[in-house]
Amino acid sequence: MLTSGLDHVAVITNDSDRLQSFYIDMFGATVESDGEEFPGGPRMTVINIGPATELNVFEIDGNQQADHQTPMFGRGRLDHIGLHAANLDDFDQIRTRLMASGATDGIVTDFGRKLSLFFRDPDQMECEVLVANPEPGRVPIGSASHLYQ
Repeated sequence: MLTSGLDHVAVITNDSDRLQSFYIDMFGATVESDGEEFPGGPRMTVINIGPATELNVFEIDGNQQADHQTPMFGRGRLDHIGLHAANLDDFDQIRTRLMASGATDGIVTDFGRKLSLFFRDPDQMECEVLVANPEPGRVPIGSASHLYQ
């Protein structure tokens, strides 16, 4: 394989500060830069959501694309993004934070080799956080076993 994953996903928001706070609070993300993309250009915030993965967030005056929400598979070429949790304990912590913020109902789906949790960010963009399933086909034993009950 000649690639090592996604570098970034670009999104449009009406409130960059709110989106930054959400990703910092829920995932421990960091802000790499925040300002004009180029002189006179839109505000662009680079939010690090992984060791080599960013959200490039654009806040563009008058652009209302962030207000348009459609059901899954009706969103055009980019439907949603999936974030990767480092391990099951981190996944459980993320799930707890997302539930406390009202961003998810907490339902975890077992996709065999991966566990999945869908959530909506403050702009109502549907996203997903996934983690490797330590015991595909079995309820994992340990701190996150309650995820299935």
